[in-house]
Amino acid sequence: MQKIRIAIVGVGNCASSLVQGIHYYAGRSGEQAIGLAHAEIGGFGPSDLEVVAAFDVDRRKVGRDVAEAIFAEPNCTTVLAGEVPKAGVPVRMGRVLDGVSAHMLEEPEARCFRVADALEADRAEVVRILRDASAEVMINYLPVGSEVAARFYADCALEAGVGLVNCIPVFLASDPGWAERFAERGLPIVGDDIKAQLGATITHRVLTDLFARRGVHLERTYQLNTGGNTDFRNMLNRDRLASKKESKTEAVQSVAAERLADENIHVGPSDYVAWQNDNKVCFLRMEGKLFGDVPMNLELRLSVEDSPNSAGVAIDAIRCCKLALDRGQGGVLAAASAAFMKHPPAQLTDDEAYRQLESFLSGS
Repeated sequence: MQKIRIAIVGVGNCASSLVQGIHYYAGRSGEQAIGLAHAEIGGFGPSDLEVVAAFDVDRRKVGRDVAEAIFAEPNCTTVLAGEVPKAGVPVRMGRVLDGVSAHMLEEPEARCFRVADALEADRAEVVRILRDASAEVMINYLPVGSEVAARFYADCALEAGVGLVNCIPVFLASDPGWAERFAERGLPIVGDDIKAQLGATITHRVLTDLFARRGVHLERTYQLNTGGNTDFRNMLNRDRLASKKESKTEAVQSVAAERLADENIHVGPSDYVAWQNDNKVCFLRMEGKLFGDVPMNLELRLSVEDSPNSAGVAIDAIRCCKLALDRGQGGVLAAASAAFMKHPPAQLTDDEAYRQLESFLSGS
């Protein structure tokens, strides 16, 4: 059986859950494939993904086999698959650029990075590695705020002839210029900023849409999140959050009956609590008015393991990219982006995104 040959940029907790999931679901199908929206896409199951290249900058990961690096510090996510067989693929030294915030170098904090003392790969080297590995789809798991680094790897993907799944809030698929470049090369792109399977933003969206459908006037809302992984520690640098806050806020605003004033909506990361590790806790509040202007409010607390919560979505996005490659379809995959990402080029309700995604998958 043919494999989907993937390259991973950023071997953190999300990459760990993805790689573990590839092995966890091996031999499982149908009712056994719990936690997957699609057991198969284009004839490919989750275990049909194969990591053929990986890039990181942390010395605890660079040079190690991917199967070992996914469990190296500062990763702290749940162990799903037990022992993962070696891939025979070493993690290569990538480019730092803006991928590491200064405050993430404060040793000996457990969630900090230790940049490897190795020569950083230039564009030509990254492209060569991708081509030599015959990579088909690149998945971007860089830290939030890696604006320059994300564009560097997107350029490499274009030159190497590789599709892209952009899981972070750097606007590539939703930037017309980047979307056109991928279309011109006949390469698919899915983005931007991955929605979790059942995370804070998708839950917030569903409830906001419910208010609109039931005629409840939403007056104000907030979404506060805490966690203890590297993602949350990285986001303590508020200068790196402009795109993240826009992505999460617009995901909610886009399904509201009426757009809320800026002072009446707060959606975004809130604080780093080290002992939470990869557990993410969301505190959600919505205030509105019912029939007769009678006030109401809703409060919700959601606790999830952050990285596995996005892995199944990433697996679907990768398989959609492969399906598009096999069909000779380049550019933004609009339905997949709307279904899987917080900041797609065109925001759709989740019901409509689901319908369009199923139509894309069936080829209709």
